[in-house]
Formats: sequence, structure tokens, C-alpha cells
Amino acid sequence: MMRPGDIVAAIGLLSRLPVPVDGERVAARGAAAGWAYPLAGLVVGVMVAAVASLAVWMGVPGGVAAALALATSVIITGAMHEDGLADSADGLWGGWDRDRRLEIMKDSRIGVYGVSALMLSFLIRWLALAPFVTAGLHWPVILTVAMVSRTGMVGVMALLQHARDDGLSRSVGRPSPATALIAILIAAVPAVYFWNVGIIMIACVVALTTLVCALIAKAKIGGQTGDILGATQQMVEMAVLLTLLVLISS
Repeated sequence: MMRPGDIVAAIGLLSRLPVPVDGERVAARGAAAGWAYPLAGLVVGVMVAAVASLAVWMGVPGGVAAALALATSVIITGAMHEDGLADSADGLWGGWDRDRRLEIMKDSRIGVYGVSALMLSFLIRWLALAPFVTAGLHWPVILTVAMVSRTGMVGVMALLQHARDDGLSRSVGRPSPATALIAILIAAVPAVYFWNVGIIMIACVVALTTLVCALIAKAKIGGQTGDILGATQQMVEMAVLLTLLVLISS
């Protein structure tokens, strides 16, 4: 069920980091490697948090350091999750029926829904992250968010069938409930840091956001695609950041 190579495969799939990946072995494992998605998020999160810390150490204001952290995340992941959010926003709300929505989502051009979604995503994440960077609390926040948001992707993969007969999501397959459970347990580790401020609330927010994303995708296109998974990651990231901001500020 769990193989060491799955971690490298997850990093290779969810980032642009130059890791050695055996294509045939990765294809054979497919969604069975989904348990390692939170660990791929951990790798990305460590690098993002390190950039924020370095910026603060150099005297950069917290707001600017938070912006640099977001830019680092985009560079490391190749903006694949942001791309999924934009395509999903354009397709799900720009098309009148299932086939047209899928057609729009596959189009490389971006529309007003996609632009609006990206602007709001970056604005919300920046405003929510900046206070943590300024207060020096960004490490546990960034690591938690990076891991649980990618667990949301595994949850949608397990809940929904594929909406297309081709594409990245179809090639990866669907994880088993056991694989999804392992991913959830791994992602819960950094969240223990917030035990005193509402770890149950964080878990509920992740579950609810993932479920809402899955229900919208089910209603609009009858399943999930790679774009839907990317959009789920973005939605969970925003939801958890806002939840932590409220919990720690109260």
C-alpha cells in the first residue's frame, strides 16, 4: 500500500522540482501513491516557509515576505493548482452544459471567471498569510496548509469518478479509501500544533471545503478532472488560512 518511491512520484507530479522519476513505475502505481501527496506538500511548504524566513531575516516587511512566499509556491509548483482554479472557474460557470464546461476547462485561454478567481485567491492568501509572517508564526501555518490542502485533492479523487476519458486525472486513477485515510492521517501531524486553538475546527473546514468542491464538480460535470483537483487545493488552502487567522486572532 505504501512504497518509498511514492514520495518521489508525488513530488514529481505536484511540483517542478527536478526529482528522478521512473515514469513506468509511477504510471503503474497511479493513485495508489496518493497517500504521499501531503508529503509532497510538506516539501513545498518547507521551501516556501524558508523563503519567508529568509526575507524577514533580511529586514523585508512581513507583507512583502508573505508575497515572496506565495511567489515561491507558484514557481515550485509551476502554478498547476492556480491553473486548475482558473480553468474550473471558467468552465463550471462559463458553460451551459456538461460538454461545454469540459470543453472550456480544456481550453488554454483564460476568461473573466478565471481571472477573477486567481485575483481573489492571491489576495485572500496574501492577506491571511501576512499576519503570521509578521508574527513569526508562518512555519506551522504554511506546513499545515500545504499538507492538508493536498489531502483535499486525494479526497475528491476518492469521492468522484472521472469526468473525462482522458487527461492527467484519468491517467492517475482513483485512490482507495485506505489510501485516502493514510493521507489524512499524515496531513494531521503538523495540525497538532494548533491543538489548543481548534484542530477539530480545522479538520471540519478541510472536510467541508473538500465536500463542497466535490458536490459542485459532480453537479456541473459529473465527476472530477485535474483542474477540479487543482481548484480543490486552492479552495482548501484559502479556507484553512482564514480559519487559522480567525482562531489565532480570537
